Amino acid sequence: MTTTEGAARVATHPSGDDRFALVDKHLKRVRYAQDQLIETLHVAQDVFGYLDNDILTYVGRALRLPPSAVYGVATFYHLFTFEAPGDHTCMVCTGTACFVKGADDIVEAVSGGFEVAAGTTKDDGSLTLSTARCVGSCGLAPVVVLDGAVLGQRSPEEIVDRVGTALRGEG
Repeated sequence: MTTTEGAARVATHPSGDDRFALVDKHLKRVRYAQDQLIETLHVAQDVFGYLDNDILTYVGRALRLPPSAVYGVATFYHLFTFEAPGDHTCMVCTGTACFVKGADDIVEAVSGGFEVAAGTTKDDGSLTLSTARCVGSCGLAPVVVLDGAVLGQRSPEEIVDRVGTALRGEG
Protein backbone atom coordinates (compact mmCIF):
# COMPACT_ATOMS: atom_id res chain seq x y z
CA MET A 1 0.00 0.00 0.00
CA THR A 2 1.38 3.39 -0.89
CA THR A 3 1.35 6.35 1.45
CA THR A 4 -1.40 7.93 -0.61
CA GLU A 5 -3.59 4.83 -0.33
CA GLY A 6 -3.00 4.65 3.44
CA ALA A 7 -3.89 8.31 3.85
CA ALA A 8 -7.09 7.78 1.90
CA ARG A 9 -8.20 5.12 4.37
CA VAL A 10 -7.96 7.50 7.32
CA ALA A 11 -11.07 9.59 7.20
CA THR A 12 -12.12 11.99 9.86
CA HIS A 13 -15.73 11.67 10.83
CA PRO A 14 -18.01 14.33 9.32
CA SER A 15 -19.37 15.16 12.78
CA GLY A 16 -15.93 16.34 13.87
CA ASP A 17 -16.23 14.18 17.01
CA ASP A 18 -12.66 13.80 18.27
CA ARG A 19 -13.38 10.36 19.70
CA PHE A 20 -13.25 8.93 16.18
CA ALA A 21 -9.55 9.87 16.13
CA LEU A 22 -8.99 7.33 18.92
CA VAL A 23 -10.69 4.65 16.84
CA ASP A 24 -8.57 5.73 13.85
CA LYS A 25 -5.41 5.35 15.93
CA HIS A 26 -6.36 1.75 16.70
CA LEU A 27 -7.25 1.09 13.05
CA LYS A 28 -3.83 2.32 11.96
CA ARG A 29 -2.12 0.17 14.59
CA VAL A 30 -3.87 -2.98 13.31
CA ARG A 31 -3.32 -1.88 9.69
CA TYR A 32 -7.02 -1.92 8.89
CA ALA A 33 -7.03 -5.72 9.05
CA GLN A 34 -10.52 -7.13 8.66
CA ASP A 35 -9.76 -9.88 11.14
CA GLN A 36 -9.48 -7.15 13.79
CA LEU A 37 -13.20 -6.35 13.63
CA ILE A 38 -14.04 -7.63 17.12
CA GLU A 39 -11.10 -5.83 18.72
CA THR A 40 -11.98 -2.65 16.82
CA LEU A 41 -15.58 -2.84 18.02
CA HIS A 42 -14.31 -3.21 21.59
CA VAL A 43 -12.12 -0.13 21.15
CA ALA A 44 -15.02 1.85 19.69
CA GLN A 45 -17.30 0.81 22.54
CA ASP A 46 -14.63 1.73 25.09
CA VAL A 47 -14.32 5.16 23.47
CA PHE A 48 -18.03 5.89 22.99
CA GLY A 49 -19.62 3.74 25.70
CA TYR A 50 -21.81 1.93 23.18
CA LEU A 51 -22.08 1.19 19.45
CA ASP A 52 -24.70 3.01 17.40
CA ASN A 53 -25.33 2.62 13.66
CA ASP A 54 -23.04 5.55 12.85
CA ILE A 55 -20.13 3.94 14.70
CA LEU A 56 -20.79 0.52 13.13
CA THR A 57 -20.88 2.10 9.67
CA TYR A 58 -17.66 3.99 10.33
CA VAL A 59 -15.83 0.84 11.44
CA GLY A 60 -17.20 -1.13 8.50
CA ARG A 61 -16.05 1.44 5.97
CA ALA A 62 -12.61 1.69 7.55
CA LEU A 63 -12.18 -2.10 7.46
CA ARG A 64 -13.88 -2.40 4.06
CA LEU A 65 -16.51 -4.76 5.40
CA PRO A 66 -20.19 -4.78 4.45
CA PRO A 67 -22.60 -3.41 7.06
CA SER A 68 -24.22 -6.84 7.40
CA ALA A 69 -20.91 -8.40 8.49
CA VAL A 70 -20.21 -5.68 11.07
CA TYR A 71 -23.76 -5.73 12.43
CA GLY A 72 -23.79 -9.54 12.50
CA VAL A 73 -20.64 -9.70 14.60
CA ALA A 74 -21.71 -6.85 16.89
CA THR A 75 -25.11 -8.39 17.61
CA PHE A 76 -23.72 -11.89 18.11
CA TYR A 77 -21.56 -10.95 21.10
CA HIS A 78 -23.46 -9.85 24.19
CA LEU A 79 -20.73 -7.60 25.52
CA PHE A 80 -21.57 -5.03 22.85
CA THR A 81 -24.33 -2.53 23.61
CA PHE A 82 -26.26 -0.36 21.20
CA GLU A 83 -27.68 2.31 23.48
CA ALA A 84 -25.93 4.64 25.85
CA PRO A 85 -25.62 2.85 29.19
CA GLY A 86 -26.44 4.30 32.58
CA ASP A 87 -23.81 5.84 34.81
CA HIS A 88 -23.29 2.36 36.29
CA THR A 89 -23.70 -0.99 34.55
CA CYS A 90 -24.55 -4.34 36.09
CA MET A 91 -24.43 -7.33 33.76
CA VAL A 92 -25.45 -10.71 35.14
CA CYS A 93 -24.26 -13.82 33.32
CA THR A 94 -27.13 -16.24 32.75
CA GLY A 95 -25.14 -18.98 31.05
CA THR A 96 -25.63 -22.56 32.18
CA ALA A 97 -23.11 -22.56 35.06
CA CYS A 98 -24.31 -19.19 36.34
CA PHE A 99 -27.96 -20.12 35.94
CA VAL A 100 -27.47 -23.29 37.98
CA LYS A 101 -25.68 -21.27 40.69
CA GLY A 102 -28.47 -18.68 41.04
CA ALA A 103 -28.03 -15.99 38.40
CA ASP A 104 -31.80 -15.50 38.14
CA ASP A 105 -31.93 -14.74 41.87
CA ILE A 106 -29.30 -12.05 41.36
CA VAL A 107 -31.21 -10.51 38.46
CA GLU A 108 -34.40 -10.51 40.53
CA ALA A 109 -32.65 -8.99 43.57
CA VAL A 110 -31.01 -6.18 41.61
CA SER A 111 -34.15 -5.53 39.59
CA GLY A 112 -36.33 -5.35 42.69
CA GLY A 113 -33.81 -3.52 44.83
CA PHE A 114 -33.20 -0.74 42.35
CA GLU A 115 -36.46 -0.71 40.36
CA VAL A 116 -34.85 -1.49 37.02
CA ALA A 117 -35.89 -4.31 34.70
CA ALA A 118 -33.26 -6.49 33.08
CA GLY A 119 -32.34 -5.09 29.68
CA THR A 120 -33.18 -1.51 30.65
CA THR A 121 -31.74 1.60 32.22
CA LYS A 122 -33.33 3.39 35.17
CA ASP A 123 -35.26 6.51 34.19
CA ASP A 124 -32.72 8.68 36.00
CA GLY A 125 -29.88 7.09 33.97
CA SER A 126 -28.05 5.89 37.07
CA LEU A 127 -28.04 2.12 36.39
CA THR A 128 -28.29 -0.25 33.46
CA LEU A 129 -29.13 -3.87 34.28
CA SER A 130 -28.42 -6.43 31.59
CA THR A 131 -27.91 -10.14 31.17
CA ALA A 132 -25.52 -12.10 28.98
CA ARG A 133 -25.60 -15.74 27.93
CA CYS A 134 -21.99 -16.32 28.96
CA VAL A 135 -19.09 -14.08 29.92
CA GLY A 136 -16.54 -16.89 29.85
CA SER A 137 -15.84 -17.07 33.58
CA CYS A 138 -17.81 -20.21 34.39
CA GLY A 139 -15.46 -21.22 37.21
CA LEU A 140 -16.57 -18.11 39.12
CA ALA A 141 -20.31 -18.75 38.74
CA PRO A 142 -22.50 -16.93 39.32
CA VAL A 143 -20.75 -14.00 37.64
CA VAL A 144 -21.71 -10.33 37.64
CA VAL A 145 -19.79 -7.61 35.80
CA LEU A 146 -20.33 -4.35 37.71
CA ASP A 147 -18.85 -1.28 36.05
CA GLY A 148 -16.33 -3.51 34.27
CA ALA A 149 -15.23 -5.41 37.39
CA VAL A 150 -15.90 -9.15 37.41
CA LEU A 151 -17.53 -10.32 40.65
CA GLY A 152 -17.76 -14.06 41.08
CA GLN A 153 -19.34 -16.42 43.56
CA ARG A 154 -21.40 -13.69 45.25
CA SER A 155 -24.86 -13.93 46.77
CA PRO A 156 -27.75 -11.78 45.55
CA GLU A 157 -27.47 -9.76 48.76
CA GLU A 158 -23.76 -9.12 48.23
CA ILE A 159 -24.40 -7.95 44.67
CA VAL A 160 -27.23 -5.64 45.76
CA ASP A 161 -24.89 -4.19 48.39
CA ARG A 162 -22.10 -3.66 45.81
CA VAL A 163 -24.50 -2.00 43.36
CA GLY A 164 -25.81 0.27 46.12
CA THR A 165 -22.26 1.20 47.08
CA ALA A 166 -21.48 2.07 43.45
CA LEU A 167 -24.64 4.15 43.09
CA ARG A 168 -23.77 6.10 46.23
CA GLY A 169 -20.31 6.76 44.80
CA GLU A 170 -18.61 4.98 47.66
CA GLY A 171 -16.78 2.31 45.75
